[in-house]
Amino acid sequence: MTINCLGNLIDLSIPKVMGILNVTPNSFYDGGKYSNNKDLISQVEKMLNEGATFIDIGAYSSKPNADFVSEEEEINRLIPVLKLVLQHFPKTLISVDTFRAKTAKTAIENGACLINDISAGSLDFEMMKTIAQLQVPYIMMHMKGNPQTMQSLAQYDNISKELLFYFSEKVVQARNFGINDLIIDPGFGFAKTLEQNFEVLNNLELLQMLELPILVGFSRKSMIYKTLETSASSALNGTSVLNTIALQKGANILRVHDVKEAMECIKLVSQL
Repeated sequence: MTINCLGNLIDLSIPKVMGILNVTPNSFYDGGKYSNNKDLISQVEKMLNEGATFIDIGAYSSKPNADFVSEEEEINRLIPVLKLVLQHFPKTLISVDTFRAKTAKTAIENGACLINDISAGSLDFEMMKTIAQLQVPYIMMHMKGNPQTMQSLAQYDNISKELLFYFSEKVVQARNFGINDLIIDPGFGFAKTLEQNFEVLNNLELLQMLELPILVGFSRKSMIYKTLETSASSALNGTSVLNTIALQKGANILRVHDVKEAMECIKLVSQL
């Protein structure tokens, strides 16, 4: 189970860690934290040294009810950071968190190697065509609506079955465009209630039927801190617990703010 990133075959049968680098002022946990180049580079260096295979850069907050950001502003936030990271760490495998085809194309042209789309092509109908032309790996997440509307759309008869149907359709669509390397993300926290998030996790192994790498992103999310009656800043231990469960159920990539702890989860689970 491999993906091709800039000519490097990444073996995802051994789980990998994707470190989150938000360059938005309003992300739910680390918004505005890396407002200068020194802090930003220091954080990337820390994540790489701790074992991150990918760095996922996001310039548009996708938290519930997030403010709209124009395509131009997203690109203007993203590209200088992308260039800065590659200037200091040229071999970094950069993923870009965007649902816009133009942003994706611009990012790949400036050295990114993977696109992480929260909408799986639903918010920009040019996205899959663009990914196919660029021939880069594509992460397709499950979501309904958009960040401004998704929490009002969390109605399902059987959420696990609906995720399988959703991804089956998206995979066919992506293959028809000619996209080779696909990764699926069940979208914890996106158009899902607290209970639905845990139901998806409880049945996560069902997604292995699709025979594609699975990415999970629980890091410090409300499904953890609301359940524990705490805050995002106190949700690291809970994140590690859910990452461990996900690994046991077949997750291939852990998308996290805290790389060291995620790597520890992988090392411990690998001993089972």
